[in-house]
This record gives sequence, structure tokens and C-alpha cells, in this order.
Amino acid sequence: MSVSMAEMQLALNELLRPNDFRDYCPNGLQVEGKEQIANIVTGVTASLALIEAAIEKGADAILVHHGYFWKGEDPTITSIRKSRIKLLLDNDINLFAFHLPLDAHPQMGNNAQLGLKLGFNTEADLDPKHKSRVGVWGSLEEPCSGADLAERITKQLHRAPFHIPGSKKIIEKIGWCTGSAQSYIELAHDAGVDAYLTGEVSEQTVHFARETGLHFFAAGHHATERYGVQAVGQYLAGEFGIDHEFVDIDNPV
Repeated sequence: MSVSMAEMQLALNELLRPNDFRDYCPNGLQVEGKEQIANIVTGVTASLALIEAAIEKGADAILVHHGYFWKGEDPTITSIRKSRIKLLLDNDINLFAFHLPLDAHPQMGNNAQLGLKLGFNTEADLDPKHKSRVGVWGSLEEPCSGADLAERITKQLHRAPFHIPGSKKIIEKIGWCTGSAQSYIELAHDAGVDAYLTGEVSEQTVHFARETGLHFFAAGHHATERYGVQAVGQYLAGEFGIDHEFVDIDNPV
């Protein structure tokens, strides 16, 4: 079976509602390819390695979280951007990319899927002024120590997190936001949680965690953002009867 590129674009827009977000890049179809899509590959980032893997698998489309044309970047099609886009065009492959909309979807988004993976129950947004689900907080299904949570993260994400121990012996409430959201630690503290988890860490994050007694976990930008795009790919496969495969291009960051 196959679906038209236009139908897939419409389905993705209806599901992820990109117009609800002020983002740093265009969400949706970024590079147009063939009209009919029977095979879609999903991945975290539209790297050259992912495109090459998609070609090998006979994909008609790629869906990613990190696409192209970011605000503030040089807009010229040169260097690695030229190599990537040329490969897509030469092989007539559609590239769909969704950034914040894919973080925030309440069931299939990166935050929702990471919460399911780690046993977190979502209760509210980290920022009550912006109900976007880009950052959330909630409770652990099974409260545990910081060391035990670090072990759980390692087991589920196949990557040991960077952990700043906090003052609470048992973590009951946690805030989280996938990717590069270490600056949200202050929102997490204001929400009254015991711990905060994101993908990356900055120098000042360490001091804030130590001085507030908040457990802090940096579990990897790539590692925390694997799961939303997989959920959406599975949804598209079920909706349209097309083939779907997630390709994990390892990234230690």
C-alpha cells in the first residue's frame, strides 16, 4: 500500500499541529520527493548517515525530529547541507521534520514517550504560563533513590546518565524535558519537584542543582529523543498500511 505525499503531510499536520508553536525551524515537509510513499524511515536527525541508510532500505520518505533550515544558520546550500540535500533529491526522497510539535504531543511526543519508558506519570506543564507540554512534571510510578533512578535510565536508554545527587533520599516528583533543555531546571525547581531530567548539561546547571538540592540527570540529547519519532512512524504505518522502520544513528551526546 502507499499514501500520497500530500495526504501524509496533512495527516502529520493534523496530528502534531505545528501552527500552535513558535519554532526555530520550518515544521513539515522540508524537501519534496516522490508523490507516493510506501516505505518511511524515521530517525532523530537528518544526517548523511540516516539518508544513506534510508536509501539502502528503499525509503520513499524520512521523518525526523532534527531537520534543516534552523533560525540563525547560514541559509546557503553548501558544504554538508549540499551533500545531504543532493542525496535526498537524487533519490527522490521526501524529508519531513517536526521539532517542538514532536516534543510536545501529549501521547506520541518525546516527553510523553520518555515518561512511559521511565515510569513517569505526567501531571502538568513545567511552565504554567505556556501550556505546550514542551517541558512537563509528574510523579514516579515507583518512587526510588537517585542512584536507582540512574540505574533505571541506564537500563532503558542504554546510556549511563550524568547525575548530580540531590538532597531527597527518595524521588517522588520529577520534571523532564528531552533534548537540550537544561535551562528549564529553574522551572522544575519552581514546580517543587525532587529531580529534573533532560538531555544535556551546562556548567551553570551543576551549581544550580547543588545549591537547590535538586537531583539532576542529563541522559543524552539523542538518547532522550529517540522515542517520539518512532511512535509517530508506527502511527503512520497503522494509519496508511505502509512500511516503517526506525534507524538509530548512534550519537553519544
